[in-house]
Amino acid sequence: QSQLVESGGGLVQPGGSLRLSCTGSGLSVDDYAIGWIRQAPGKDREGISCITLSGDATHYAASVQGRATISRDKVKNTVYLEMDSLKPADSGVYYCATANPLQTFGRCPTFLDPRGFDRWGQGTQVTVSR
Repeated sequence: QSQLVESGGGLVQPGGSLRLSCTGSGLSVDDYAIGWIRQAPGKDREGISCITLSGDATHYAASVQGRATISRDKVKNTVYLEMDSLKPADSGVYYCATANPLQTFGRCPTFLDPRGFDRWGQGTQVTVSR
């Protein structure tokens, strides 16, 4: 069964940093555009970052622009999301997902719309608090 597995979440103090990992199991992260989507309690899912299949472009939501970096390690079959200057508003469940190739053709969904992602991991909880 092919899937994505997230890890790296936890409790972080405001102003701190973290690195989330998204590892492919039974699938190659090289074969897809991969995105990160988060969901805070009581709120809709928000696409926050994406890297294209070719790696020629990365995209960030305004809410994380300048604080987040997405990258891909082909050898480890893993996509990372590094974030710093964390705020309580960054708390939520973070998911990684493949962009639907039939919709995006290896690119990232327009405006990082979560509906453009079709194969999701189980999520990892991030809590930013003192």
